[in-house]
Amino acid sequence: MMLSVRDLAVARGGVPVLEGVSFDLAPGRALVLRGPNGSGKTTLLRTVAGLQPPFEGTVEGAGERIAYAAHSDGLKSMLTVTENLRFWAHVFGTSDIAPALHDFDLDTLADRLAGNLSAGQKRRLGLARLMVTGRPVWVLDEPTVSLDTASVALFATAVRKHLAAGGSALMATHIDLGIPEADVFDVTPLKARPRAAKQDEAFL
Repeated sequence: MMLSVRDLAVARGGVPVLEGVSFDLAPGRALVLRGPNGSGKTTLLRTVAGLQPPFEGTVEGAGERIAYAAHSDGLKSMLTVTENLRFWAHVFGTSDIAPALHDFDLDTLADRLAGNLSAGQKRRLGLARLMVTGRPVWVLDEPTVSLDTASVALFATAVRKHLAAGGSALMATHIDLGIPEADVFDVTPLKARPRAAKQDEAFL
């Protein structure tokens, strides 16, 4: 199923920041959002992921199909790497965490408490959670924060594996992820025109 965004306007604090956003994201494809800081990329991703309602327009093919990852790694510090992944696998109704451990080079850290990991290791574990969700659409906000060059390459390989299996990925980033087949969508020209605010949109 395709993720389809049509004439979407998104708001921060009730004030529109982007409008007229339309794109399709087919299975097996990746789309990278570009734009300067504050341009509305995070707000757009949160809206697509269902964490806040659109100001205008529609998002179709999302809902329970989306796995969302942002700046928070969502880890439980007093659980080990393995226990964190098993927890999330249980939440999403999956069971096999071995590929996630392997693909993000976490095997040697499997028994270490998440709270004792470095920033980059925590980020790798946070991203490894995506692989145990079983969800086909990954929506990712600056996924490579805190990652070194080798870890960025691991992430790119994991995304390619996800795409090859029929998944899709929508990502906001300022760096080259090493996924040349990804399409690029620049949100800069879609800055919203000034208009009246309405009640804040956040669900959470």
